[in-house]
Amino acid sequence: MGNLLSTTFRIFSRGRRTPVATVLATAIIVGSMLLSARISETLAADDKGVAVIPILYVEEIRETLPPLSLLDFRAKNAGIAGAQLGISDNNTTGRFLKQKFTLEQVKGAKGDDLIAKVVAKVKAGTGFIVLDASAEVVLALSEAIKDLPAVIFNAGAADQRLREADCRANVKHTAASHTMLTDALAQYLAWKQWRKVVLVSGPKPEDKRYAASLRRSLKRYGLKLLGEKEFEYKPGSRRADGGFEQVQKQIPSFTQDLPDHDVLLVADEANQFGEYFPNRTWKPRPVAGTHGLYPTTWHPASELWGATQFQNRFQRLAGRTMEPLDYAAWMAVRSIGESATRAGSGDPKTLIDYMLSDNFELAAFKGQKLTYRPWNAQIRQPIFVATPKIHVSVSPQQGFLHRVTVLDTLGIDKPETKCTAFK
Repeated sequence: MGNLLSTTFRIFSRGRRTPVATVLATAIIVGSMLLSARISETLAADDKGVAVIPILYVEEIRETLPPLSLLDFRAKNAGIAGAQLGISDNNTTGRFLKQKFTLEQVKGAKGDDLIAKVVAKVKAGTGFIVLDASAEVVLALSEAIKDLPAVIFNAGAADQRLREADCRANVKHTAASHTMLTDALAQYLAWKQWRKVVLVSGPKPEDKRYAASLRRSLKRYGLKLLGEKEFEYKPGSRRADGGFEQVQKQIPSFTQDLPDHDVLLVADEANQFGEYFPNRTWKPRPVAGTHGLYPTTWHPASELWGATQFQNRFQRLAGRTMEPLDYAAWMAVRSIGESATRAGSGDPKTLIDYMLSDNFELAAFKGQKLTYRPWNAQIRQPIFVATPKIHVSVSPQQGFLHRVTVLDTLGIDKPETKCTAFK
């Protein structure tokens, strides 16, 4: 750098004229070298004066039935990979603002043990928790840290009660609620004028919650539920060779007596029978809900709004495509990073207050800024309506209006909410 500056000085010190192009080129080179030197000095500096913002990723290991398809087994790095990408994105900006984001993972199968580990981390100074767990663990952890300076980002539980009667002031939601998802699907069905529907639901509690959300969304958007049936199955049973022949006969027989309809809706959150219905029903009708045409916060085939480079970065990091859980974890980590950048702080309370303010916005490859609803701390976002291979549409659909933001046509709106934690 010293030699370059000396050379530049000699150029301008000589008595002869120097071509303008040479002067400009030299100035650009000198400026670039100075900037590079400054960046190098910054990156080479120790952590003195750097604000370290630790984030904890917590996973409850839950016993689940094996999925119907071999393609649906959960990835070993599900969720945490999205958080890791968020950390990388945060540090890209944070290094110039003397902010450093770190990520640690805790997981366990026993709720009490898992909560004890998290509480210990919070008491040691971790203020931000990205959580993939059941609603019961979300509530228990929220209670355990309610007097500590920490906040939970719910990335894995879609249960509506966590945003309503059981909402908590120290829990924010980057996972979409069931009502957001089913409203997105119902809007698309209404836009298509597919107004006559029937519903097949499973026996598991999560199936019933999804079915209840579907009923609410159908009523909200003027669709007619003409009939319902519950599909009984033996949990965990696998089809042997030739089993497709049984299914090929069973599904038409099961759906034969349903009223005439435009769409058959399936509520199979446990992922045990829904895949049997597309292309096997008695009447040739589209299947939607948890299977067939389904609503989702993220789709691995999305190329909209700059998503291609985002997908590529994730694939290089994780070795697979991004799933909704990864996206929810990424949004949680990026919410922390964006707030720390804008507010110039690493204090959890300061950042949470900023997230719920009108100043916060998150760019998340959805074509518009994402914000948190101040009445229940649910992040607003468009929802894809998709098939397994490609997204079909994006809700909110055209024609559905709202006095604040059309994103609030998806999920529980402020006048409807039963959440009192933020009042």
